Parts: sequence; C-alpha cells; structure tokens
Amino acid sequence: MIHYKKDTDNIATLTLDMAGVSANIINHRIWEAFVPVLDHLKQEKKRGQLRGVILTSAKKTFLSGGALDYLYQARDASEIFESAERLKQFLRDLEHPGVPVVAAINGSAIGVGFEVALACHRRIALRDDRLRLGLPEAEMGLIPGGGGIIRLMWLLGVAKAYEILADGRRYLPHEALQKGIIDDLADSPKEMLLKAKSWLLETSEGRRPWDRPGATIPGGTAHDLVIAQHLREQSARLAAQTHFIYPAQRAILQVLSEGSKVDFNTACRIESRYYTELVLSRECKNMIKAFWFDANFIRTGKNRPRGFGKFRPRQVGIIGAGLMGSGIALSCLRQGMKVVLKDVSKPIADRGREWVTQKINALVENAELQASQAEKMRKNIQTTDDSSAFETCDLVIEAVFENQAVKQKVTREAEQYLDEYALFGTNTISIPITKLAAASIRPAHYVGLHFFHPAEEVPLVEIVRGALTSDETIARAFDFVQAIQKTPIIVKDDWGFFAARVQNTYILEGITLLQEGYPPALIENLGRQAGMPKGALELADDLGLDLVLHYEQQAAEHYGPKYIQHPAVQALTKMLTTLERPGRAKRAGFYQYDSAGQRTLWPELTAHFPSQNIRANDQEVTDRLLFAQVIEAVWCMQEEVIFSIAAANLGSIYGWGFPAAKGGVIQYIRDYGLAKFQHRCNHFQQAYGQRFRAPKLLPKVATEPEASI
Repeated sequence: MIHYKKDTDNIATLTLDMAGVSANIINHRIWEAFVPVLDHLKQEKKRGQLRGVILTSAKKTFLSGGALDYLYQARDASEIFESAERLKQFLRDLEHPGVPVVAAINGSAIGVGFEVALACHRRIALRDDRLRLGLPEAEMGLIPGGGGIIRLMWLLGVAKAYEILADGRRYLPHEALQKGIIDDLADSPKEMLLKAKSWLLETSEGRRPWDRPGATIPGGTAHDLVIAQHLREQSARLAAQTHFIYPAQRAILQVLSEGSKVDFNTACRIESRYYTELVLSRECKNMIKAFWFDANFIRTGKNRPRGFGKFRPRQVGIIGAGLMGSGIALSCLRQGMKVVLKDVSKPIADRGREWVTQKINALVENAELQASQAEKMRKNIQTTDDSSAFETCDLVIEAVFENQAVKQKVTREAEQYLDEYALFGTNTISIPITKLAAASIRPAHYVGLHFFHPAEEVPLVEIVRGALTSDETIARAFDFVQAIQKTPIIVKDDWGFFAARVQNTYILEGITLLQEGYPPALIENLGRQAGMPKGALELADDLGLDLVLHYEQQAAEHYGPKYIQHPAVQALTKMLTTLERPGRAKRAGFYQYDSAGQRTLWPELTAHFPSQNIRANDQEVTDRLLFAQVIEAVWCMQEEVIFSIAAANLGSIYGWGFPAAKGGVIQYIRDYGLAKFQHRCNHFQQAYGQRFRAPKLLPKVATEPEASI
C-alpha cells in the first residue's frame, strides 16, 4: 500500500502502491494505511531523524479520487459531513509531520488526488502532456471536500482561486505551473526526485502559510473592499450566465467569501457544510449520472459493435476548407494525426490552413499548447486541390456545402484513390446518409460523421449508420471519434438524426408560444433561465428558418398521413414567405442585426404576432420548452434512432445544450418523477395537442437500468 524508504540525509520517500488496482484511489484504505506511517514520521521528527518527506506513486497515475459511486448514492447529511471532515483531518495530519513534504507528481492527480498534493508543502510534476492536474469537481456539480478551496485561497488569493475552481479545468503540467497550482516541473522521474530532495535539504520550515502567525491571504479577504467588490461582481456574472441553476459555482463563491474571514480550520468546516449540501442536491446527482456513469458507458464502448480491433487513423483527409472542415482538421492535428485539407483550389485550401495556424498560435499564447507541439502540428497539415493526395489517408471526411449533388461528386472523386480499408465519412446535417451513399463504390465503408459547430470545440459527434454501413465501419468510426477526444453517439439514418431532430422541438415550441401571443422576450428569457444556452427564437435564427421548416417537412414525409402538423409551421411560413425574414444569415429573422452582427429582437415582431393579454404562467412555459425536447427524445429511443440512455443524455447536453444540471433528456424524467411527468404530459396533451403525447417506452426508460433498454 505505502512503501517507506529513508536515505542517509534523513529524507523519507513514501511511495503509494495500492494492491490489485491499476491506479491509486483515495479512499478509507489509504487513510487507514497512512495513520501508522504518519505517526512514525512524527516520532522520527521528535528524535531529530527526519529532514523531509517525498510523496510519490508507483503507478502511472499519482492519485485519483474514487468516491463518485458513493456520492451518487449518499443520502445521509451527517454521514457526508463526517466523511468530509475525516478527509480533512487526514490531509491536516499529512501536512503536519513537523517537516516539509513534497509531492513528486509522476502521473495525473485529479480531484481529491490533487487535494492530497495541495496538502504538501511543494508540488513538482513531470513535464508530460499525458498528465492532468486540477480540481474539476464543479463540472460534476460538486466542490472539493478535503479543504482544497481553502488551501487554494491561501496559496493564490480569492480571485485566482475562484477562477481555477469555477472553471473546473484539468490542466496540463505547464499550464498548472503557470496557474501557480504546482511549483516546478521535471523532465524525468529521476530529476523530479532530485529536485524534491534538493528543495527539502534547503528548506526547514515545516508549517503551511495558514499555520504561521501573522500570515495573510494574498490579495486580502472579503473584509477588504476590493475583494468584496470582486465577489459581488462574480456573483452577478454568475447569475446572468447560469441563473444559478448550477449551485457548485455559487457555493465556491460563498466558501471563499465566508472562509476568508475566519481561521483555516473554521473555514474548512464551512467548506464541509457547503460540500454536504451539494452532494445531496438534485443537480449534483444528475451531473454525476451524466458525466460519470453515462460518460463511462460510452467511453468503454458499450454501444460500439464488438469483435473488431482498435482503429486509429494516422492520416485524415478532409474535403472542404471552410470553418467546419478546418475545425475538424484542428481536432485531428491536436491528437497527433496528419491532415490533408482539400478544396476546389489550392488558395482556398490554404486559407483553411491559415485559419488552423491562427488557432494553433492562439493555443500557444494561452499556454494550452507548447511551441514544439505547435510546430509539429503545422508541419502535419498539407493542402491540395487534387483528390489523389488522399491515397495515403485512412479516413476521408467531406465537409462541403449542404447539397446532395455536391457531396456525391466529391465522394466519387475521392474514393477512386482510397485503399480497400479506408473509410469515407460525410458531415451532413440534414441529408440521409443512405441517399448520399448511393454515389459510393463502397457503401459498406460509408458513414455519417456529424460534427457540431464549432467542430474544434463541441465534444460530440453523431455517427450515422446508413442502410449499407457495416458494423466494422461503425466500430472504426467510433474509435476515430474517441481518438480525437470527442464523445461518439451512434444514431440511425433517420430524419434529423438525433440532435437536430430533438433540438428542433425546442425551437418549434418557442415559435408556437410566440404565435399564441406570448411576448418574445418572455419566451427567450424563460428558455435561458431553464438552462438552455440560447432562446428558441435566437436558435431558430442561427440555424435558419428554412432548415427548421425542412426538418418539420421531413417529419411529415416520414410519418405520412397520420402526422399532425406542428402549429409552428404557420408562423414559420409567414416569416419565410410573407415577411421574408429567413434568419441570421440574411440579417433578418426573429431578431434584427446591426453591422457588427449584434442582435436584438425585431421591434416589429409583436405587430405581426401580437402579444395577447395572456396571464403568463412562467413554469408552464418553461415546462413546455423542456418537455417538448424530452418527449421527442423518448420517441427517438422508441423508434431506435438512438440506442442508449447514456447516448441520449450526453447527446442532448453536448449536442444542443440541454441543461447539464438536469442530467440530460432521459435523466430529466427520472429526476422529475415518472408519475408526475406522465401527469404533466397528459395535461399538456389535452391543452396543446398530440405532440405532448407520452410514448409507450416512457415507463421503461424512466425506471429500468441502462442495460435493460
């Protein structure tokens, strides 16, 4: 468990090595194993036989947090609080042997694992881009529970600590050094241990800043006017951005504000209280479900066809050097792949490469990329106007204009140069894959790869299976998406696929509310307050009203005579034909746009869609906007458009911004309660129409475990 070794300079090295597991995980076993070790260190110090301590790991990771399963199930407030307090006491004991302690971080240290490193007097990490360091608890709706907020505050000050904690980023080693959460880097494990020992031989102070008389928090406390003002501004910004539906960031502000005014130990108890409240919150449970359980379900390939070896392309061809194609190129380059970027002319392709280069340079300036890595990425992209350059590519992706004839033309041109194993992927948002594959000489190798704009940022790709797409092609496409660090969800070749189809119901419901006489500002504000990134009318403008209507027309064609037209069609038709306002691309939609592209609601909107004297029920409007999406997602599962709850949840969060605090479209039902949800559906169906009818699969997806669906 813990290997103890002391050298002739009286420096003890503690090496973490949990038996029977691939990674060291912080849990009660670690705490129990440390008790006699820490007692021994204190005795050594009393005898004058201890100069310092180095803490490191025998595993590829330094230390990982491992309590999410427990936290998801936890319901007892006193038990959660006491668990947090025990962890804090363990870390206090670690930083109190009377001599300085160095964390020699030879692998990733995330969450509680990094809190252990923070409890050491100095942190030295390997200069290895496979390492990740930080406190990402906020992305799970949590905060650190071992004193991490308070230690960061004392080390960096209130403002910098909030930035790191609220962001929840996992930092590369050089980024962590720049942020000040580690103190040094080493190029090898040997150098790291030598640096640790050298520092210990030069340092005798064994007390942390918060334990030294007269020490103060850098920059001041919430008693100080500047810090108090900063906290107020952050709170206002948080309210504007998230409407406080994500309680973790607000809790971080509260802990920093209250904790900065009291002594270290009291501040830690304050942290434990907020931590306990968050663990019990619905938002935390929902986010753990999505970002831990659902993410692991997909990451471990539960939906990937079995029986096929791992595929990782070395070179990717991309047709189309616009924003989408260039964004895909950047995603591939960041993972060490070579890219061939093609367009109709070399100068146009070169413009795409220039855009990629600018993005790479920005990553270097922001310390997200090292100069040596950036140089390699620049060398790994070549441009062309000749399809023969794809001869050495393992995968080619077309990202050209959304036109069937154009897409089929570039497919035929490229495929004649591909070998028998190469894949061809199409990035389409609305054209059936099976139709596009009709132009392919190898339809079994043809697959939909639907990236979302901006492709270099959105962490989701829909893998669309055409009628003739083989299982092996789906498996290889799945591996490619994971290789570029994105989340793959496999969907059926059906109208709108999954993300666009469900997102469209949000837009259509917003337009229907406008048509019913609800004020447009109310519709937009309630959509954002529910947690959606944009209002329904704003999103309609961004997509283009013609595409919104096109999806609805595809639905009508798919279902035939039994289909009931959505009431929003009347308003869409009026906007497109009578008013000639098709959306943002033409600077005229539900919004108006100035020369800089800034938008405001079109002032004449209420003249064409008069606001009625409706006594607006805000909850009713909010529920309609969310229920429309959730019900459509269940229909997608019933019709086997999407094949797992995990994919539906993460697809909704990453694909169009369904509120992460709700855990995704299917978790929303489980959180809401099945009986209550069905009752609400019945109410909406009677009041507003058949589009709110609950699918037969609803009880199953709402109650049965993932494996049963």
